[in-house]
Parts: sequence; C-alpha cells; structure tokens
Amino acid sequence: LHMGKTMKEDLTVVAKYINKLYPPEFNVFSIYAELYHNYFASQAKKSAESHLEDKDVYLLLSWVHNFYPKEMRKDHALAMELDKVKLGSLLPSSLSKELENKYLDSEEVTVKNSLSRCLDKEIQRWKEDKEPEKLNGHFQSELLGIFVIQSIYSSQKRAEDISRAVGEELSRRLLRELPAFLRSYRDAFEDFKEKSKKHRYYKPIMIANINNCWNFR
Repeated sequence: LHMGKTMKEDLTVVAKYINKLYPPEFNVFSIYAELYHNYFASQAKKSAESHLEDKDVYLLLSWVHNFYPKEMRKDHALAMELDKVKLGSLLPSSLSKELENKYLDSEEVTVKNSLSRCLDKEIQRWKEDKEPEKLNGHFQSELLGIFVIQSIYSSQKRAEDISRAVGEELSRRLLRELPAFLRSYRDAFEDFKEKSKKHRYYKPIMIANINNCWNFR
C-alpha cells in the first residue's frame, strides 16, 4: 500500500510539473515510471517467492490483477502518460499463474471443509429435541440453506474480484463440490427419514428440509 501510494503520488507530480521542464526527447516521465515499476515489480516478485499465508496470496493477486492495473494505472492524472510506457504486469505470468493455482486450491478446500462442517452441524440439530427454526412463517434451516449458498457465492465473488479468469476457474471447481455436498446431504437426510420416525419433531424437520431444496434449486 505504501509503495502504491508513493508511486501514484510521485508520478502525478512528474506528470503535472516535472515533465514539462525537460525536452520531450528526454522521456522524463517514462524513465520515472519504469524505475518505479521495476522496483515495485521486484518487491512483488520477492513476496511471491516467499512463504505466504492464504490471505497474503489473495492480496498480492489483487494487486497484480486489479489494484495496480485498474486503480493506479488508470488514474485520470496518469493514464494517458502510462499508456505510452507499456509497463507490463507486476509479476511474470508463470509466477502469477502459480499463485493463482495456490489460491484456487486453498479456496476450494476451504469451501469444501466449510460445507462439510455445516452439514455435520445440521445432522446434529436433527438429533436434538428441538423444533426447526421458521423463516417467514415456514420451517427452514437457515444454517444449511442460507449458509451453504452464501459460502459458495461469497467465494466466487472474491475470486471474481481478482480477475474474471480466476473467478470462472473457481466457479468451475465449486460446481464439482456442490453436487458432492448435495449427495452427502441427501444420504444423511434419507438416513434420518428411515431411522428417526419416532422423533418428536420428525414432521417439522422433514418440512424444513423439503423447503431447503427450493433454495438449493
């Protein structure tokens, strides 16, 4: 953040005031921009090659695909000059792809584990002597129906915020996880139906799960 702010503010000064003090053939703005970019890129590469936590991988990818090319380089005071310089990306494409795969693998596992924990909690609720919650007057599981959908949606949205390509790849992966989760949910529910007919709240739990199906659909 500090490097980005410094680069943006300094290049704005160069574009507005310093550039016009030199003859055009000196390419003053280009020289400043290339030096700042090269330093920024070297620091990004250094970070990418170190051990990064998942949240740091996400942040670095956000800089490479989003903040740097869209927020900084498309700034109205700099865009025209920077378009002439052709600075390129903050990271080599191979290293950027490596980070993307690391992020996608991690996010896929995170969502998969989150859905599994959610189903385990739901199955535990069926065993309790407790009536299901009501939403808008209807029996429904807020934990299962809403949490699962929000988990998948928010994960897709975060990936899309990095880049469209990353978002599409994660969506493709999660579309494999959702049917697997739904099969586990169906199997657990069928087991409950067969073995828990004497449960005090058997009928409300049945209704709640049927109502969940509409959300999932």
